[in-house]
Amino acid sequence: MLTPLAKSAQVGYSYPANTTWVVTMPTKIHFVRGDITDMAVDAIVNAANTSLTLGAGVAGAIRRKGGARIEEECDALAPIRLGEAVVTTAGNLRAFYVIHAASMPPGGATTAESLRLATRSSLMRAEEKTFKSIAFPAIGTGVAGFPLEQCARIMLKDVLDHLKVRSSLEKVYFVLFDEAALKAFQDAYQELTGRAAAGG
Repeated sequence: MLTPLAKSAQVGYSYPANTTWVVTMPTKIHFVRGDITDMAVDAIVNAANTSLTLGAGVAGAIRRKGGARIEEECDALAPIRLGEAVVTTAGNLRAFYVIHAASMPPGGATTAESLRLATRSSLMRAEEKTFKSIAFPAIGTGVAGFPLEQCARIMLKDVLDHLKVRSSLEKVYFVLFDEAALKAFQDAYQELTGRAAAGG
């Protein structure tokens, strides 16, 4: 099996023409407007529930594009605790793994605390696997109904805090579906760091 580095070199990944990139330096954080299931990274994060059901939103897209193997692995690992995260393979996706971060119970809502725990658990799973790149969606802002601006501040603060210490991660992506979400994360980044996101 090819390593992530070898695979990326062999295949020569490219991204859709309509993808909008906004890169912030010198941090490792990048903002992307696009589809997280198209990301060629070590791991993408799925906004999961504790039963690991691949239903709507990001989870549904992962099931459709990734194939049955991801769902089978989720069924074998479920249920997990609220705020916990587990890793599966990524099936037919361009990523190598999926980190399933449970920020809500089935049919329930994401809270600030469960979002913090899910984000931190995802980062810990990435460190355990020595991943170099990870892509997050705006966890909990879909069917779970968590406010977008608050989500951006919580997730970015946890990632920024995590990157202050030694990490295997070289690139952390926030992949947002539309311009409004992209702007919310850019604004939160500037609020937390005092630096504006540079245009890509």
